[in-house]
Amino acid sequence: RHFAAERPSLVAACRAEGSVVGVIPLYLWSSRPLRVGRFIGHGPADELGPLCPAAYRGPVSRALTRLVADWRLDVFLGETVSCAHEWSTLLQAKRLRREASPILPLDHGSWESFLASRTPNLRQQIQRRERNLRRQHGVGYRLADDAARLPRDLDTLFALHSARWRGTHTPFLRWEAFHRDFAAVALERGWLRLWFLEVDEQPVAAWYGFRFAGIESYYQSGRDPAWDRSSVGFVLLAHSIREALADGIREYRFLRGDESYKYRFAERDPGVETIALWRGMPGRLAVTAANLALNSRRFGPLLARFARSFTSR
Repeated sequence: RHFAAERPSLVAACRAEGSVVGVIPLYLWSSRPLRVGRFIGHGPADELGPLCPAAYRGPVSRALTRLVADWRLDVFLGETVSCAHEWSTLLQAKRLRREASPILPLDHGSWESFLASRTPNLRQQIQRRERNLRRQHGVGYRLADDAARLPRDLDTLFALHSARWRGTHTPFLRWEAFHRDFAAVALERGWLRLWFLEVDEQPVAAWYGFRFAGIESYYQSGRDPAWDRSSVGFVLLAHSIREALADGIREYRFLRGDESYKYRFAERDPGVETIALWRGMPGRLAVTAANLALNSRRFGPLLARFARSFTSR
């Protein structure tokens, strides 16, 4: 509804002994002059790829290679696939870019054990900043769990995000309509985690993420710059980790980006990468152009211009 623009789906199910063992969720991004297939969700998503158990990655990768040929794709682009799943090796694909995606395993047992595992400086900051805030103000944390109130809560999230970025029109704000729809679905299915830090009953920071299959994913945030001296974003981040740990979540993902604050908490970074397959010389040239454009963060427009350059042939 928000991104397809009537482009055709190329979703395929992979079966073994009559059971579905994998799903390859592609769509036809461009049909002429170059046929380009991409994963559904590129752009807003922080990790994509074929959906299958680890034991079936080999057969599913072979199925994807066959589908590129069957669908006569000049280029297949696999954006932000997990490096840990080794899709580039399985597909014998070209790696175009690697991005950070830090992870914090939540195997510490308790919040106290987690704090003990941090550096003395970080441990003191986590404890002191929340304590100082409570000493001077009424402090509360609220999780959005009411469907009737969700639209207002999302208003607050987007307002705080806009305030954090001083009105800059970020991709998150450009995709606001999509996130409003998806957050409603996520809340209904038990995936949504939308936290607010309220000071004297006023929201000053927001944390937006998702909980699925024992994994907490930190997607976006916002905060009131008037409260930056109190580090309200940091305080809410620490609270979200504390709550995930208390609920028995096994892994906390910071998702794409190598911001320094993530590595103060994270313990490993498998990363995500963008990979490509192609057929023929036009496909090879398009992938070369994509590789150059990815390095300049202008992939989409450049590949589109490249594709249009073949219309006169």
